[in-house]
Amino acid sequence: MSAVRGVAQFAEVWERRTTIAVLGEPVDLLGIEDLVRAKKTQLEKDWPMIQRLVEHSYFERRGDAPVGVVDFRLRELRTPQLLIRVAAEQPAAAAAIAAERAAVEAALAGDTEAVARAWEDEEREERRKDREYWAPLKRELEDLRRVKRGG
Repeated sequence: MSAVRGVAQFAEVWERRTTIAVLGEPVDLLGIEDLVRAKKTQLEKDWPMIQRLVEHSYFERRGDAPVGVVDFRLRELRTPQLLIRVAAEQPAAAAAIAAERAAVEAALAGDTEAVARAWEDEEREERRKDREYWAPLKRELEDLRRVKRGG
């Protein structure tokens, strides 16, 4: 893939990459924020993965997180209790993000049911955007297959 919906151009993504060691060899991976963006697809299996990735990020760096990490958590956490906790711990940051994310607004109010409803709306909208993004590309591939088959 040369492009992924919602993810920056390669040069920018490369600057944010994460490098891990596998059997003593460095392996470059998408940074967590880019990976979460890339996972916002139509596929059912991607949504629980987003939840686990962001939860892992939260528990890995639970202490005094930098502003960018707090914002990432507020924008992406999909676990009601954690989102409510982060919103309570960072009310100013949460208030700023609540204007654009209904789940954070509900988290500030401590309303787990409203958080869940907001996530359902977010997920539905991301799936719609993903379908729209891929529709012309799918048509192009189908046209190429038809031409190749001679019909």
